[in-house]
Amino acid sequence: MIITKRTNLKNHLKDLNSNMTQVIDTNKYIEFVRQTTSPASTDYAQLLARMTELEATHDADVPRLLTAALGMSAEAGEFTEVVKKIFLQGKPYNEENVFHMKRELGDLCWYLAQACMALDTNFEEVLQMNYEKLSARYPEGSFDVYRSENRVEGDL
Repeated sequence: MIITKRTNLKNHLKDLNSNMTQVIDTNKYIEFVRQTTSPASTDYAQLLARMTELEATHDADVPRLLTAALGMSAEAGEFTEVVKKIFLQGKPYNEENVFHMKRELGDLCWYLAQACMALDTNFEEVLQMNYEKLSARYPEGSFDVYRSENRVEGDL
């Protein structure tokens, strides 16, 4: 069954999950994904219009913000890859691999600087905001599982 109206998405998702012992119909799932994807994610003209709108009406630094987001994600993946290989695949925890991880952290910092420039901020402000957020979440000054999992409204 192919869904043609957005109003059927709730029923469509229910159909996908109706019996967890059955295999999901991948064609139905692909159609579900197609219908739940934003226009700017599927159409270059709409993406370009959205980015232009953000630059023109909200003064967003779209190229730098995009560079930062894609770069931080990629570099975090590279750092994670080294950690994964050390923890799960027997790669040695040695000077060479520690150096590699530090290099990836440096690359993350480069992209963090791009993000700071895009958002007209600096490392100090970002660190201060993070300190304030975590101090409010953990007022006793130490990690608490309950507070970690049960956030107050506005605690992002």
